[in-house]
Amino acid sequence: MQITARLVDIKNKSIYPARISFADGRIMSVEKVTVSEEAALPYIMPGFVDAHVHVESSMLVPAEFARLAVVHGTVGTVNDPHEIANVCGLAGVEYMIENGKTVPFKFNFGAPSCVPATTFETAGAVLDAADIAELLKRDEIKYLTEMMNFPGVLNSDPEVLAKIKYAQNAGKPVDGHAPGLRGEQAKQYIEAGITTDHECFTADEALDKLKHGMKILIREGSAAKNFDALVDLLHDHPDHIMFCSDDKHPDSLVASHINELCSRAVHKDIDVFKVLQAACINPVEHYKLDIGLLNVGDPADFIVVKDLRNFEVLQTYIDGILVAENGISNIKSSTAGLVNNFQVTEKTPQDFAFTVSNSFDELIPVIEAIDGQLITNKLMVKLLPENGVLKSDLKDDILKIAVVNRYRDAPVVKSFIKNFGLTEGAIASSVAHDSHNIVVVGVDDESICKAVNLIIKAQGGVSCVSDNGESILALPVAGLMSNEDGYKVAKAYTAIDKKAKLLGSTLSAPFMTLSFMALLVIPHLKLSDKGLFDGAEFKLIN
Repeated sequence: MQITARLVDIKNKSIYPARISFADGRIMSVEKVTVSEEAALPYIMPGFVDAHVHVESSMLVPAEFARLAVVHGTVGTVNDPHEIANVCGLAGVEYMIENGKTVPFKFNFGAPSCVPATTFETAGAVLDAADIAELLKRDEIKYLTEMMNFPGVLNSDPEVLAKIKYAQNAGKPVDGHAPGLRGEQAKQYIEAGITTDHECFTADEALDKLKHGMKILIREGSAAKNFDALVDLLHDHPDHIMFCSDDKHPDSLVASHINELCSRAVHKDIDVFKVLQAACINPVEHYKLDIGLLNVGDPADFIVVKDLRNFEVLQTYIDGILVAENGISNIKSSTAGLVNNFQVTEKTPQDFAFTVSNSFDELIPVIEAIDGQLITNKLMVKLLPENGVLKSDLKDDILKIAVVNRYRDAPVVKSFIKNFGLTEGAIASSVAHDSHNIVVVGVDDESICKAVNLIIKAQGGVSCVSDNGESILALPVAGLMSNEDGYKVAKAYTAIDKKAKLLGSTLSAPFMTLSFMALLVIPHLKLSDKGLFDGAEFKLIN
């Protein structure tokens, strides 16, 4: 097959008309051709690569994720399967690899470094250094995933250092996760062998890490967004920047992917070649991916776009196969098998009561959620008991939050949270990073209990309870993903997200924000099934 288009030569920073020939999944030749200046040729270029994504956060199995992503010119992803690994262990990792193989897409999985993420929560599995060593021997495993236990790195924890050493011995890079880490501690973390970070809050933090040789990922997901804070780094550091989504809900994936970040960057007057270096080239070279870059002999992975400003994708090819054209995916939908780990039984409203003495008169720590961020603030607030019970304070938007252990029956852990904005009902989710117990926010114990029990009955999902009814999007694959058509899942998620907002939530993505309220490795105050956790001090608090 042949395609004639304006070739975007990213490495050499040039654009010229060319005829690209490909056969048997490989680029056979690239020839310059002569055309008139007025010829309306599209542009051909390497495909986009998401440099760090948890496919599970899309609520889609890998095959369905690929089906949606190729429409936007994405030909490959660097995947961290630690969500499903925290639920199902090695069986979960294997599920993701095998399901990904059923479609023409370049999935690149890593060995999950932190299962469980911390010792301050209950997960469904443990992957020790020996398990990691075995995973890293596999060709499908390209790297060691984000080392969230940065205190373990800084304190030379033997188990943590062993995992890093196994990756280095295998010649595979180690991803980082060090929000807010600066100065000598950042230097120590990087010198231990950590090569990337996608958690920088500010350009100054990113520059602090760049000067020690770390590569920075600009992240724009459904909840966490640092594009605006970091994108100007591309002017001076194009060889050390990549784009990623990290966590992207299905409705967001239907709308756009890495193509949107490229468009936004170019509209900020950043050189298009620097933008495409980050989006197409750097991930392939850093992780040594088997993704073609339009060189002779490369896999025939490329995209055809209408222009280099909006990046409207006309065609996406992977291994020479036309997988998407004019906004339509050619990857067929199929129902996936199931894997899960859900052992908890249904709860009662009494399980969610926050009991205190009638004379209770103390300030209590309250989580303050921040829209568009994973980080939270720690507030100290006084709630007055009613008949020996602390309840939500709707006037000040302080609602009850609870975490329910999904792996065994255990006491429910309760606290309070600000900025969810609900004025009735409750929302709950079994997508609750990183151990994926059930997290719920609501105005009263009855609604909270109903929302949780909907998820328990379905063996996973996101639920919404109002005065007028109940809704659930079932996620029977590890309590994280649907095994249904990706576009139908996106539509169902849009509907339940709308219902959550009708309850009063002003958050841009209430379920995504909810899913991170149990993520202990991001400061400052979070809730696990074992209690309130202070991320700055890295310990449970009373």
